[in-house]
Amino acid sequence: MDVLRRNNVKVSGTGERTLVFLHGFGCDQSMWRLVAPAFENRYRVVLLDLVGAGQSDLTAYDPARYSTLDAHADDLLAVLRALDLPTVALIGHSVSAVIGMLAAIREPERFAGLVMVGPSPHYLNEPGYAGGFERADIEELLEVMASNYLGWAGSFAPVVMGAPEQPALREELAASFCRTDPAIARHFARVIFLGDNRADLPRLRTPTLVVQSAEDAIAPRAVGAYVHQQLLGSQLVVVPTTGHCVHLSAPRETIAALAPFLDALPLPVAQPA
Repeated sequence: MDVLRRNNVKVSGTGERTLVFLHGFGCDQSMWRLVAPAFENRYRVVLLDLVGAGQSDLTAYDPARYSTLDAHADDLLAVLRALDLPTVALIGHSVSAVIGMLAAIREPERFAGLVMVGPSPHYLNEPGYAGGFERADIEELLEVMASNYLGWAGSFAPVVMGAPEQPALREELAASFCRTDPAIARHFARVIFLGDNRADLPRLRTPTLVVQSAEDAIAPRAVGAYVHQQLLGSQLVVVPTTGHCVHLSAPRETIAALAPFLDALPLPVAQPA
């Protein structure tokens, strides 16, 4: 299968260096529309949909294959090879921050830098670790998704988005959840919320920026601080907004957080696809 069609890859921008943007759960590449264009005048910008999301090939979503995040990391690396991109900087939101980390661990030479926006390597509270959720909370969330998916989408979107002063963003996220195939969403949610990638953090050697919302019910500040502490030499920026989607609720502040880090990376000239 053509991996570029499978992941609905879109390329724009005029720069010689390349940024790759990856979206979070229940979303697609359109969620970067307020941030990615700001970099197109000096970067080549690559957007894609995770398999199972947006305009990706939904028939390619095999629950057995995508039982861990490693398969999405494989897909990302396949896209980079198909575009003949030797080195990129990757900006991943939420689960895609972890997907990007896994890909960078596997092929570190391909990644000049990694931006982790609202990352969480593990959502469950454990002894000595505050992930933000008890297992019973996650099991209840998954049960509601199974019994009343549309109701779940309408109630969960405001929790994720925060930003009560921007109700249109909450409605947009709820609509995005509703467009996602419910069976895929439930399966992917289980993989995400019950997964544990804490042990992978010390294996990452790529220069990393952690972008954290000031108030995030999904990935609390304690989790962002944990990720920052586990990644030797990483940088941490707290964006003064609420919610899990800073690139939507505070795009200007997010761009301001990303730009100095990205512009300082020694990215080589990208080869044309």
